[in-house]
Amino acid sequence: MHAVPQQVINFLATSAPFDKLKPQQLTALATSCSVLYLTAQNASTLLKDNLSSLFLIQSGQFSLQEPDGSVSHLSDGDYFGHLVAKQQAFNPEFLTVNHPGLVYVIPSEALANNLQLIPELQLFFSAYKEQTLHNQAIDDSNSIWLHKPLAEVLSEKLVSARQDTPILLAVQLMAQQQVSTLMITDFIDDEEQLVGIMTDRDIRNRVVAAQVDMQEPVAKVMTANPCYIEKQHTLFDALCLMTEMNIHHLPIVESNKLLPIGLVTATDMLRYQRANVLFIIGELMKAQSLYELTRLSWQLPQYFSTHAKRLGDFDVAGKILSQATDIMTRKLIDFFQIKHGMPPFDYCWLVYGSQAREDQTMGSDQDNGLLLARIPDETEAEYFALMSDYVCKGLNKCGIASCTGNIMASNPELRLSLEQAISEAHTWIDSPTPKALLSFNIFLDVRPVAGNINLFKQLHQARSPLFNQSRFLALLARQVGDLSVPLSMFKRFTYDKGTADAINLKKYALNIINSLVRIYALSAQLSMPSTLSRLANLPSEDSLTKRDADNLRDIWLFLNRLRWRHQVSNKVTNNSILIKDLSAIEKHQLKAAFQAIQVAQQGALMKFCGEMS
Repeated sequence: MHAVPQQVINFLATSAPFDKLKPQQLTALATSCSVLYLTAQNASTLLKDNLSSLFLIQSGQFSLQEPDGSVSHLSDGDYFGHLVAKQQAFNPEFLTVNHPGLVYVIPSEALANNLQLIPELQLFFSAYKEQTLHNQAIDDSNSIWLHKPLAEVLSEKLVSARQDTPILLAVQLMAQQQVSTLMITDFIDDEEQLVGIMTDRDIRNRVVAAQVDMQEPVAKVMTANPCYIEKQHTLFDALCLMTEMNIHHLPIVESNKLLPIGLVTATDMLRYQRANVLFIIGELMKAQSLYELTRLSWQLPQYFSTHAKRLGDFDVAGKILSQATDIMTRKLIDFFQIKHGMPPFDYCWLVYGSQAREDQTMGSDQDNGLLLARIPDETEAEYFALMSDYVCKGLNKCGIASCTGNIMASNPELRLSLEQAISEAHTWIDSPTPKALLSFNIFLDVRPVAGNINLFKQLHQARSPLFNQSRFLALLARQVGDLSVPLSMFKRFTYDKGTADAINLKKYALNIINSLVRIYALSAQLSMPSTLSRLANLPSEDSLTKRDADNLRDIWLFLNRLRWRHQVSNKVTNNSILIKDLSAIEKHQLKAAFQAIQVAQQGALMKFCGEMS
């Protein structure tokens, strides 16, 4: 065996996915490789002698015409040829040498040996060929209990009865079906709806102990109007609600309906739970003063640095932080109302941006507003102003910084009546400007956190048809189409002036994905603000294909992981990751992610504007 130059081994060791090979495997692969210096004059001849090989570019710039007529620009670290060719066989005539360079030739036999030994290599090249992002850790994260949709954990046995059913028959039904909880339903407006639940505990305390006649209807002893959760939410959402409301049985209902389809219990949570999450949520809920809430909230950074060990933990970190901020908000409202009395009329506390999407990071500031049932008089307005100011300042003390753009309920312009909020939406639609589009984009990701949720539902119902208008969607699509990912034509990272080796993932990637998915969600009139939830609920027949939606989901998760790892590892709150901190495969995946975002931008322009940028 001839000696292998160390520079060959070094280059392969920094090239994804071969950086995963063991030293002896890497040396064996390097031994089998040869190197070509490709120019416009010799490329076709040299490549024809190696048609069954895989080519890895070390230097130079090349263009490859794809079967669909598109052109891929290739540079150092990119592959072409066998295994990644989109047609049946690689055709050298389709490769153009823009700038001469060195290319490693990896024989198919040597490659096949490694593919058999290391499945990750096959997965990498399959994803490379399909232009999708593959990350095994992302696949694994879907099994993390916090991330599981409730639809995946529905109870196999759901037993229900009408509210006029005699208690005796209801108890006998529970015994026959061997269930501890009975859903109580009735028909309201010709639709079957959940009206209550009856548990073993209810039977003990409200029937046996109270000596109630067993022929009485279950309506007399059931828990009426129970808390419930819609099926598109996750186990973590259910955990937070059960902990906050101190309940052990939570019905799962159809989206936008009250038809029960399942049940999640405290026992289910014990099977799935990770105690650290339950602990922090529970402790925040127990806080009895602003001082105590502040003390607990400042433990959040330590919590993440201590418990966020696996990559999959970062997938739910934003949700955990957002849920914690929700709880802080509700507690602060409670503290204010205990001291100043109940509000003069109904309101709904709204959150926008990252808190609404449930993807907060340690550097996220607060974005919130107040939706009022009507225009207040002077005295009423003062109450809501004081409450808003107290909550916003309290959140700031809890580590959720005040918004530099003053998008907070403490700003009088963010305290609107339902009528005013609907009128404002008409203004956005009737006279949009590029500057206005930028400013109100954040208000399109919105979620109710406290108060009368029906006010928000009325607002959504009134605004959805407005935001669904083709002219408005086209303006949003053009706006996001004008944004650029930090990647050159030949797939080299580009950097802002003065930020060498650092890329702001929020500004140049995550914000673009959030904006793209938002447009599709508005088109489908979806109400949920979470990017991942929107992707999961988009109708495939007139929106993104399932493949494209899944790929954007994986890209979003990958980028979010890089951002969170950067913040936790370096104890910073910015979104600018250092490229030198990434592994070879992560650099490759980041480039693939940026390319996929570019394709998604073009797709949105075609769908909503009927044009290519």
